[in-house]
Amino acid sequence: MLVNLEPISNLIGALLVFVGIVLLGCLPVSLILEDDQWLTFLWSSLITITVGGIMWSYNFASFTTVNKREGYIVVALGWFSVSIFCMLPYLISGSITSVHNAFFESVSGFTTTGATILQDIEAIAPSILLWRSITQWIGGMGIIVLTVALFPLLGIAGIELFSAEAPGPTSDRIHPRIRDTARTIWFVYVGLTAILFAILMVEGMGWFDAINHALTTMATGGFSTKNQSIAHFTSPLIQYTLIIFMILAGTNYTVLYLGLTRKFKKIYKNEEFRMYMILLVLFITFGTVSLRNTMGYDWEESFRAISFSVVSVITTTGYITYDYTMWGPAFLICFFILLFCGASAGSTSGGVKLIRHLVYMRNAILEFKRIIHPRAMIRLKVNKTIVSPRILTHILVFLLLYLFLFVMGAIILTMLGQDLITAIGASATSLGNVGPGIGSVGPVDNYAHLPVAGKYVLCFLMICGRLEIFTILILFSPYFWRDN
Repeated sequence: MLVNLEPISNLIGALLVFVGIVLLGCLPVSLILEDDQWLTFLWSSLITITVGGIMWSYNFASFTTVNKREGYIVVALGWFSVSIFCMLPYLISGSITSVHNAFFESVSGFTTTGATILQDIEAIAPSILLWRSITQWIGGMGIIVLTVALFPLLGIAGIELFSAEAPGPTSDRIHPRIRDTARTIWFVYVGLTAILFAILMVEGMGWFDAINHALTTMATGGFSTKNQSIAHFTSPLIQYTLIIFMILAGTNYTVLYLGLTRKFKKIYKNEEFRMYMILLVLFITFGTVSLRNTMGYDWEESFRAISFSVVSVITTTGYITYDYTMWGPAFLICFFILLFCGASAGSTSGGVKLIRHLVYMRNAILEFKRIIHPRAMIRLKVNKTIVSPRILTHILVFLLLYLFLFVMGAIILTMLGQDLITAIGASATSLGNVGPGIGSVGPVDNYAHLPVAGKYVLCFLMICGRLEIFTILILFSPYFWRDN
Protein backbone atom coordinates (compact mmCIF):
# COMPACT_ATOMS: atom_id res chain seq x y z
CA MET A 1 0.00 0.00 0.00
CA LEU A 2 1.43 3.38 -1.02
CA VAL A 3 0.01 5.30 1.93
CA ASN A 4 -0.61 4.09 5.47
CA LEU A 5 -3.62 5.99 6.83
CA GLU A 6 -3.03 5.19 10.51
CA PRO A 7 0.06 7.38 11.15
CA ILE A 8 -1.44 10.17 9.02
CA SER A 9 -4.58 10.16 11.15
CA ASN A 10 -2.56 9.83 14.37
CA LEU A 11 -0.29 12.76 13.66
CA ILE A 12 -2.98 15.13 12.37
CA GLY A 13 -5.02 14.16 15.42
CA ALA A 14 -2.07 15.03 17.66
CA LEU A 15 -1.82 18.41 15.96
CA LEU A 16 -5.48 19.12 16.62
CA VAL A 17 -5.21 18.03 20.25
CA PHE A 18 -2.27 20.39 20.67
CA VAL A 19 -4.23 23.23 19.05
CA GLY A 20 -7.18 22.48 21.35
CA ILE A 21 -4.91 22.74 24.40
CA VAL A 22 -3.54 26.07 23.16
CA LEU A 23 -7.10 27.30 22.70
CA LEU A 24 -7.71 26.60 26.39
CA GLY A 25 -4.78 28.89 27.16
CA CYS A 26 -6.80 31.85 25.90
CA LEU A 27 -9.66 31.09 28.29
CA PRO A 28 -8.05 32.57 31.46
CA VAL A 29 -6.98 35.63 29.45
CA SER A 30 -10.61 36.16 28.51
CA LEU A 31 -11.62 35.91 32.18
CA ILE A 32 -8.88 38.32 33.30
CA LEU A 33 -9.75 40.88 30.63
CA GLU A 34 -13.50 40.29 31.15
CA ASP A 35 -14.33 40.27 27.45
CA ASP A 36 -17.00 37.53 27.81
CA GLN A 37 -15.35 35.15 25.33
CA TRP A 38 -14.30 32.36 27.68
CA LEU A 39 -17.13 30.10 26.49
CA THR A 40 -15.95 30.68 22.92
CA PHE A 41 -12.57 29.17 23.72
CA LEU A 42 -14.06 26.40 25.85
CA TRP A 43 -16.33 25.19 23.06
CA SER A 44 -13.65 25.67 20.38
CA SER A 45 -11.21 23.66 22.47
CA LEU A 46 -13.66 20.86 23.24
CA ILE A 47 -14.61 20.46 19.58
CA THR A 48 -10.99 20.49 18.42
CA ILE A 49 -9.72 18.12 21.11
CA THR A 50 -12.61 15.70 20.55
CA VAL A 51 -12.03 15.44 16.80
CA GLY A 52 -8.26 15.35 17.30
CA GLY A 53 -8.54 12.68 19.97
CA ILE A 54 -10.61 10.44 17.73
CA MET A 55 -8.09 10.80 14.91
CA TRP A 56 -5.15 10.31 17.27
CA SER A 57 -6.54 7.10 18.74
CA TYR A 58 -7.56 5.63 15.36
CA ASN A 59 -5.51 2.38 15.11
CA PHE A 60 -2.77 4.16 17.06
CA ALA A 61 0.54 3.33 15.35
CA SER A 62 3.11 4.27 17.98
CA PHE A 63 6.04 2.63 16.18
CA THR A 64 5.15 3.35 12.58
CA THR A 65 7.64 5.19 10.40
CA VAL A 66 6.32 7.98 8.21
CA ASN A 67 7.64 7.62 4.66
CA LYS A 68 8.12 10.47 2.22
CA ARG A 69 4.63 10.27 0.70
CA GLU A 70 2.95 10.17 4.08
CA GLY A 71 5.11 13.04 5.31
CA TYR A 72 3.89 15.32 2.53
CA ILE A 73 0.28 14.29 3.10
CA VAL A 74 0.53 14.97 6.83
CA VAL A 75 2.01 18.43 6.27
CA ALA A 76 -0.51 19.45 3.61
CA LEU A 77 -3.62 18.01 5.26
CA GLY A 78 -2.36 19.05 8.68
CA TRP A 79 -2.09 22.66 7.61
CA PHE A 80 -5.57 22.68 6.09
CA SER A 81 -7.06 20.88 9.11
CA VAL A 82 -5.50 23.21 11.64
CA SER A 83 -6.64 26.25 9.64
CA ILE A 84 -10.21 24.92 9.60
CA PHE A 85 -10.42 24.29 13.34
CA CYS A 86 -8.62 27.49 14.26
CA MET A 87 -11.35 29.59 12.68
CA LEU A 88 -13.82 28.31 15.31
CA PRO A 89 -13.16 31.18 17.80
CA TYR A 90 -13.89 33.72 15.07
CA LEU A 91 -17.19 32.08 14.14
CA ILE A 92 -18.42 31.17 17.64
CA SER A 93 -17.63 34.63 19.03
CA GLY A 94 -19.27 36.37 16.08
CA SER A 95 -16.10 38.38 15.44
CA ILE A 96 -16.26 37.08 11.88
CA THR A 97 -19.65 35.90 10.70
CA SER A 98 -18.89 34.17 7.39
CA VAL A 99 -16.98 30.92 6.92
CA HIS A 100 -14.91 32.18 3.99
CA ASN A 101 -13.74 35.25 5.91
CA ALA A 102 -12.97 33.21 9.03
CA PHE A 103 -11.03 30.67 6.98
CA PHE A 104 -9.12 33.48 5.25
CA GLU A 105 -8.15 35.02 8.60
CA SER A 106 -7.15 31.63 9.98
CA VAL A 107 -5.02 30.70 6.96
CA SER A 108 -3.45 34.16 6.94
CA GLY A 109 -2.53 33.64 10.59
CA PHE A 110 -1.00 30.17 10.35
CA THR A 111 0.87 30.98 7.15
CA THR A 112 2.15 34.19 8.86
CA THR A 113 0.90 36.22 5.91
CA GLY A 114 -0.80 38.92 7.95
CA ALA A 115 -3.47 39.76 5.39
CA THR A 116 -6.74 40.53 7.17
CA ILE A 117 -10.40 41.03 6.41
CA LEU A 118 -11.04 42.82 9.74
CA GLN A 119 -12.01 46.44 9.18
CA ASP A 120 -11.99 47.52 12.84
CA ILE A 121 -9.38 45.47 14.68
CA GLU A 122 -9.67 47.43 17.91
CA ALA A 123 -13.37 46.54 18.18
CA ILE A 124 -12.54 42.81 18.42
CA ALA A 125 -12.41 41.18 21.86
CA PRO A 126 -8.83 41.16 23.26
CA SER A 127 -8.75 37.37 23.77
CA ILE A 128 -9.72 36.85 20.11
CA LEU A 129 -6.89 39.18 19.06
CA LEU A 130 -4.51 37.19 21.27
CA TRP A 131 -5.62 33.95 19.59
CA ARG A 132 -5.08 35.63 16.23
CA SER A 133 -1.49 36.44 17.25
CA ILE A 134 -0.88 32.96 18.66
CA THR A 135 -1.83 31.38 15.33
CA GLN A 136 0.97 33.34 13.70
CA TRP A 137 3.48 32.48 16.42
CA ILE A 138 2.76 28.75 16.11
CA GLY A 139 2.77 28.90 12.32
CA GLY A 140 5.99 30.90 12.31
CA MET A 141 8.31 27.99 12.88
CA GLY A 142 5.88 25.33 11.80
CA ILE A 143 3.39 23.43 13.86
CA ILE A 144 4.70 20.17 12.38
CA VAL A 145 8.22 20.80 13.71
CA LEU A 146 6.71 21.77 17.05
CA THR A 147 4.93 18.43 17.26
CA VAL A 148 8.06 16.51 16.35
CA ALA A 149 9.87 18.33 19.16
CA LEU A 150 7.23 18.02 21.87
CA PHE A 151 5.47 14.72 21.11
CA PRO A 152 8.24 12.08 21.02
CA LEU A 153 5.79 9.70 22.70
CA LEU A 154 4.16 9.27 19.30
CA GLY A 155 7.13 7.22 18.24
CA ILE A 156 6.76 8.48 14.67
CA ALA A 157 9.93 9.38 12.79
CA GLY A 158 10.23 13.11 12.20
CA ILE A 159 12.79 13.57 9.42
CA GLU A 160 10.27 13.39 6.58
CA LEU A 161 7.99 15.90 8.26
CA PHE A 162 10.81 18.33 8.94
CA SER A 163 12.10 18.22 5.39
CA ALA A 164 8.60 18.85 4.02
CA GLU A 165 7.78 21.63 6.48
CA ALA A 166 11.11 23.38 7.22
CA PRO A 167 11.14 26.90 5.72
CA GLY A 168 13.63 27.01 2.86
CA PRO A 169 16.05 24.83 0.88
CA THR A 170 18.67 24.46 3.58
CA SER A 171 20.37 21.28 4.74
CA ASP A 172 22.08 22.90 7.74
CA ARG A 173 21.66 20.97 10.94
CA ILE A 174 22.27 22.33 14.41
CA HIS A 175 22.14 18.82 15.85
CA PRO A 176 22.36 15.50 14.01
CA ARG A 177 19.05 14.29 15.45
CA ILE A 178 16.01 15.94 13.90
CA ARG A 179 14.17 16.05 17.23
CA ASP A 180 17.10 17.82 18.90
CA THR A 181 17.24 20.28 16.02
CA ALA A 182 13.56 21.10 16.42
CA ARG A 183 13.98 21.61 20.18
CA THR A 184 16.95 23.91 19.68
CA ILE A 185 15.09 25.98 17.09
CA TRP A 186 12.16 26.40 19.43
CA PHE A 187 14.44 27.27 22.33
CA VAL A 188 15.89 30.17 20.31
CA TYR A 189 12.42 31.11 19.02
CA VAL A 190 10.81 31.20 22.47
CA GLY A 191 13.80 32.99 23.99
CA LEU A 192 13.80 35.81 21.42
CA THR A 193 10.02 36.20 21.79
CA ALA A 194 10.35 36.56 25.57
CA ILE A 195 13.20 39.05 25.24
CA LEU A 196 11.25 41.20 22.78
CA PHE A 197 8.20 41.14 25.05
CA ALA A 198 10.28 42.37 27.99
CA ILE A 199 11.93 45.13 25.93
CA LEU A 200 8.62 46.40 24.56
CA MET A 201 7.22 46.51 28.10
CA VAL A 202 10.22 48.55 29.29
CA GLU A 203 9.80 50.92 26.34
CA GLY A 204 6.25 51.77 27.40
CA MET A 205 4.04 49.40 25.43
CA GLY A 206 1.20 47.85 27.49
CA TRP A 207 1.56 44.18 28.42
CA PHE A 208 -1.24 43.03 26.11
CA ASP A 209 0.08 44.92 23.08
CA ALA A 210 3.63 43.86 23.94
CA ILE A 211 2.89 40.15 24.04
CA ASN A 212 0.86 40.28 20.81
CA HIS A 213 3.54 42.17 18.90
CA ALA A 214 6.32 39.98 20.30
CA LEU A 215 4.47 36.90 19.04
CA THR A 216 3.80 38.28 15.58
CA THR A 217 7.21 39.92 15.13
CA MET A 218 9.21 36.74 15.75
CA ALA A 219 6.78 34.87 13.49
CA THR A 220 7.29 37.54 10.78
CA GLY A 221 3.50 37.57 10.71
CA GLY A 222 2.48 41.19 11.09
CA PHE A 223 -0.89 40.91 12.83
CA SER A 224 -1.33 43.91 15.12
CA THR A 225 -3.80 44.86 17.83
CA LYS A 226 -4.21 48.33 16.33
CA ASN A 227 -5.99 49.54 13.20
CA GLN A 228 -2.92 51.61 12.25
CA SER A 229 -0.53 48.72 12.91
CA ILE A 230 2.82 49.95 14.30
CA ALA A 231 2.02 53.49 13.15
CA HIS A 232 -0.16 53.65 16.26
CA PHE A 233 2.99 53.57 18.40
CA THR A 234 4.74 56.83 17.66
CA SER A 235 7.79 56.04 19.80
CA PRO A 236 10.88 55.82 17.55
CA LEU A 237 12.46 53.53 20.17
CA ILE A 238 9.69 50.94 19.77
CA GLN A 239 9.96 51.10 15.99
CA TYR A 240 13.76 50.67 16.04
CA THR A 241 13.39 47.72 18.41
CA LEU A 242 10.95 46.03 16.06
CA ILE A 243 13.30 46.67 13.11
CA ILE A 244 16.12 44.83 14.91
CA PHE A 245 13.94 41.87 15.88
CA MET A 246 12.39 41.62 12.42
CA ILE A 247 15.92 41.34 11.02
CA LEU A 248 16.68 38.60 13.55
CA ALA A 249 13.44 36.80 12.69
CA GLY A 250 14.40 36.86 9.01
CA THR A 251 17.81 35.32 9.73
CA ASN A 252 18.52 31.61 9.33
CA TYR A 253 18.11 30.01 12.76
CA THR A 254 21.34 28.13 12.25
CA VAL A 255 23.08 31.52 11.99
CA LEU A 256 21.29 32.74 15.12
CA TYR A 257 22.44 29.63 16.97
CA LEU A 258 26.01 30.23 15.81
CA GLY A 259 25.74 33.76 17.18
CA LEU A 260 24.58 32.49 20.55
CA THR A 261 27.53 30.09 20.66
CA ARG A 262 29.90 32.92 19.58
CA LYS A 263 30.98 31.30 16.32
CA PHE A 264 31.11 34.64 14.52
CA LYS A 265 33.57 33.54 11.82
CA LYS A 266 31.08 30.96 10.57
CA ILE A 267 28.39 33.65 10.48
CA TYR A 268 30.59 35.90 8.35
CA LYS A 269 31.33 33.04 5.95
CA ASN A 270 27.63 32.42 5.37
CA GLU A 271 27.03 33.90 1.91
CA GLU A 272 23.26 34.13 2.24
CA PHE A 273 23.58 36.11 5.49
CA ARG A 274 26.08 38.47 3.85
CA MET A 275 23.69 38.94 0.92
CA TYR A 276 20.86 39.63 3.38
CA MET A 277 22.84 42.34 5.16
CA ILE A 278 24.16 43.91 1.95
CA LEU A 279 20.68 44.03 0.43
CA LEU A 280 19.28 45.73 3.53
CA VAL A 281 22.09 48.30 3.62
CA LEU A 282 21.72 49.15 -0.07
CA PHE A 283 17.93 49.50 -0.02
CA ILE A 284 17.95 51.48 3.21
CA THR A 285 20.78 53.80 2.15
CA PHE A 286 19.41 54.71 -1.27
CA GLY A 287 15.85 54.75 0.05
CA THR A 288 16.72 57.14 2.87
CA VAL A 289 18.37 59.63 0.51
CA SER A 290 15.51 59.39 -1.99
CA LEU A 291 12.83 59.73 0.67
CA ARG A 292 14.60 62.74 2.16
CA ASN A 293 14.66 64.47 -1.22
CA THR A 294 11.17 63.57 -2.44
CA MET A 295 9.02 63.70 0.72
CA GLY A 296 10.86 66.32 2.75
CA TYR A 297 11.23 64.22 5.92
CA ASP A 298 14.25 64.97 8.11
CA TRP A 299 17.14 62.51 7.99
CA GLU A 300 16.14 60.54 11.09
CA GLU A 301 12.51 60.14 10.00
CA SER A 302 13.57 59.20 6.47
CA PHE A 303 15.97 56.57 7.79
CA ARG A 304 13.42 55.15 10.25
CA ALA A 305 10.56 55.14 7.74
CA ILE A 306 12.49 53.44 4.95
CA SER A 307 14.27 51.03 7.32
CA PHE A 308 11.03 49.86 8.89
CA SER A 309 9.23 49.47 5.56
CA VAL A 310 12.10 47.67 3.79
CA VAL A 311 12.77 45.29 6.69
CA SER A 312 9.05 44.61 7.16
CA VAL A 313 8.57 43.68 3.50
CA ILE A 314 11.79 41.74 2.89
CA THR A 315 11.25 39.65 6.04
CA THR A 316 7.57 39.27 5.01
CA THR A 317 6.44 40.58 8.41
CA GLY A 318 3.99 43.09 6.96
CA TYR A 319 3.92 45.71 9.73
CA ILE A 320 3.42 49.28 8.56
CA THR A 321 4.34 52.71 9.87
CA TYR A 322 3.91 54.60 6.58
CA ASP A 323 1.92 54.02 3.42
CA TYR A 324 4.82 53.38 1.04
CA THR A 325 2.45 53.40 -1.95
CA MET A 326 2.18 57.19 -1.50
CA TRP A 327 5.92 57.78 -1.89
CA GLY A 328 5.82 57.69 -5.69
CA PRO A 329 6.08 55.12 -8.51
CA ALA A 330 9.80 54.43 -8.02
CA PHE A 331 9.26 53.35 -4.41
CA LEU A 332 6.18 51.36 -5.43
CA ILE A 333 8.19 49.36 -7.97
CA CYS A 334 10.98 48.72 -5.44
CA PHE A 335 8.57 47.44 -2.82
CA PHE A 336 6.81 45.29 -5.40
CA ILE A 337 10.17 43.71 -6.23
CA LEU A 338 10.81 43.11 -2.52
CA LEU A 339 7.60 41.06 -2.37
CA PHE A 340 9.48 38.38 -4.32
CA CYS A 341 12.66 38.40 -2.21
CA GLY A 342 12.04 36.89 1.18
CA ALA A 343 14.79 36.76 3.78
CA SER A 344 16.92 33.77 4.75
CA ALA A 345 16.16 30.10 4.32
CA GLY A 346 15.68 28.44 7.69
CA SER A 347 13.96 31.53 9.08
CA THR A 348 10.29 32.23 9.74
CA SER A 349 10.03 34.54 6.71
CA GLY A 350 8.17 33.63 3.54
CA GLY A 351 8.95 34.49 -0.06
CA VAL A 352 11.38 32.93 -2.49
CA LYS A 353 14.31 33.14 0.00
CA LEU A 354 17.63 34.81 -0.73
CA ILE A 355 19.58 31.56 -1.05
CA ARG A 356 17.58 30.70 -4.17
CA HIS A 357 18.21 34.13 -5.66
CA LEU A 358 21.91 33.74 -4.84
CA VAL A 359 22.16 30.34 -6.54
CA TYR A 360 20.15 31.50 -9.54
CA MET A 361 22.19 34.68 -10.09
CA ARG A 362 25.51 32.92 -9.60
CA ASN A 363 24.55 30.19 -12.04
CA ALA A 364 23.41 32.80 -14.58
CA ILE A 365 26.81 34.51 -14.35
CA LEU A 366 28.65 31.19 -14.70
CA GLU A 367 26.58 30.39 -17.78
CA PHE A 368 28.41 33.16 -19.66
CA LYS A 369 31.70 31.49 -18.73
CA ARG A 370 30.39 28.12 -19.89
CA ILE A 371 29.46 29.64 -23.26
CA ILE A 372 33.04 30.88 -23.74
CA HIS A 373 34.55 27.62 -22.43
CA PRO A 374 32.02 24.91 -23.41
CA ARG A 375 34.36 22.02 -22.52
CA ALA A 376 35.39 23.31 -19.11
CA MET A 377 34.04 21.72 -15.93
CA ILE A 378 32.65 24.80 -14.17
CA ARG A 379 30.98 24.02 -10.86
CA LEU A 380 28.64 26.28 -8.92
CA LYS A 381 29.63 26.80 -5.29
CA VAL A 382 27.83 28.40 -2.34
CA ASN A 383 29.57 28.66 1.03
CA LYS A 384 32.51 26.86 -0.59
CA THR A 385 30.31 23.83 -1.21
CA ILE A 386 29.49 22.56 -4.69
CA VAL A 387 25.80 22.87 -5.49
CA SER A 388 24.69 19.55 -6.94
CA PRO A 389 22.79 19.49 -10.26
CA ARG A 390 19.77 18.08 -8.43
CA ILE A 391 19.57 21.07 -6.05
CA LEU A 392 20.14 23.51 -8.89
CA THR A 393 17.32 21.90 -10.89
CA HIS A 394 15.09 21.96 -7.82
CA ILE A 395 15.68 25.70 -7.36
CA LEU A 396 15.10 26.52 -11.03
CA VAL A 397 11.86 24.51 -11.08
CA PHE A 398 10.77 26.18 -7.82
CA LEU A 399 11.27 29.65 -9.33
CA LEU A 400 9.35 28.62 -12.45
CA LEU A 401 6.45 27.24 -10.40
CA TYR A 402 6.50 30.32 -8.15
CA LEU A 403 6.19 32.58 -11.19
CA PHE A 404 3.48 30.34 -12.65
CA LEU A 405 1.38 30.47 -9.47
CA PHE A 406 1.83 34.24 -9.20
CA VAL A 407 0.68 34.79 -12.80
CA MET A 408 -2.26 32.37 -12.51
CA GLY A 409 -3.36 33.95 -9.25
CA ALA A 410 -3.27 37.43 -10.81
CA ILE A 411 -5.18 36.25 -13.89
CA ILE A 412 -7.92 34.62 -11.79
CA LEU A 413 -8.29 37.75 -9.64
CA THR A 414 -8.67 39.94 -12.73
CA MET A 415 -11.30 37.52 -14.04
CA LEU A 416 -13.11 37.98 -10.74
CA GLY A 417 -13.31 41.72 -11.30
CA GLN A 418 -10.17 43.12 -9.65
CA ASP A 419 -8.06 45.76 -11.36
CA LEU A 420 -4.63 44.69 -12.63
CA ILE A 421 -2.57 46.45 -9.92
CA THR A 422 -4.66 44.96 -7.12
CA ALA A 423 -4.59 41.51 -8.74
CA ILE A 424 -0.82 41.32 -9.10
CA GLY A 425 -0.32 42.87 -5.67
CA ALA A 426 -2.67 40.45 -3.91
CA SER A 427 -1.24 37.44 -5.74
CA ALA A 428 2.38 38.38 -5.04
CA THR A 429 1.89 39.25 -1.39
CA SER A 430 -0.20 36.13 -0.66
CA LEU A 431 2.23 33.74 -2.33
CA GLY A 432 5.12 35.49 -0.57
CA ASN A 433 3.29 35.52 2.81
CA VAL A 434 3.92 39.26 3.15
CA GLY A 435 0.46 40.73 3.88
CA PRO A 436 0.25 44.29 2.54
CA GLY A 437 0.54 44.60 -1.22
CA ILE A 438 -0.29 47.29 -3.74
CA GLY A 439 -3.51 48.60 -5.24
CA SER A 440 -6.61 48.20 -3.08
CA VAL A 441 -4.77 45.72 -0.82
CA GLY A 442 -2.02 48.19 0.08
CA PRO A 443 -0.57 48.90 3.54
CA VAL A 444 -3.58 50.90 4.79
CA ASP A 445 -6.22 48.65 3.19
CA ASN A 446 -7.55 45.15 3.88
CA TYR A 447 -8.93 42.18 1.96
CA ALA A 448 -12.58 42.36 3.03
CA HIS A 449 -13.75 43.72 -0.33
CA LEU A 450 -12.40 40.80 -2.37
CA PRO A 451 -14.94 38.29 -3.74
CA VAL A 452 -15.41 34.96 -1.97
CA ALA A 453 -13.73 32.97 -4.74
CA GLY A 454 -10.81 35.40 -4.73
CA LYS A 455 -10.27 34.86 -1.01
CA TYR A 456 -10.13 31.08 -1.46
CA VAL A 457 -7.64 31.52 -4.30
CA LEU A 458 -5.45 33.66 -2.04
CA CYS A 459 -5.77 31.07 0.76
CA PHE A 460 -4.43 28.43 -1.62
CA LEU A 461 -1.54 30.73 -2.61
CA MET A 462 -0.76 31.49 1.04
CA ILE A 463 -0.55 27.81 1.93
CA CYS A 464 1.52 27.02 -1.20
CA GLY A 465 3.93 29.83 -0.33
CA ARG A 466 4.24 28.81 3.31
CA LEU A 467 4.85 25.15 2.48
CA GLU A 468 7.38 25.89 -0.27
CA ILE A 469 5.04 25.03 -3.21
CA PHE A 470 6.27 21.46 -3.83
CA THR A 471 4.61 20.15 -0.66
CA ILE A 472 1.18 21.08 -2.05
CA LEU A 473 1.64 20.68 -5.81
CA ILE A 474 3.27 17.27 -5.49
CA LEU A 475 -0.07 15.90 -4.27
CA PHE A 476 -1.54 16.74 -7.68
CA SER A 477 1.21 14.86 -9.51
CA PRO A 478 0.33 11.41 -10.89
CA TYR A 479 3.86 10.23 -9.98
CA PHE A 480 3.08 10.78 -6.30
CA TRP A 481 0.41 8.09 -6.36
CA ARG A 482 2.32 5.46 -8.35
CA ASP A 483 4.44 2.62 -7.01
CA ASN A 484 7.46 3.66 -9.10
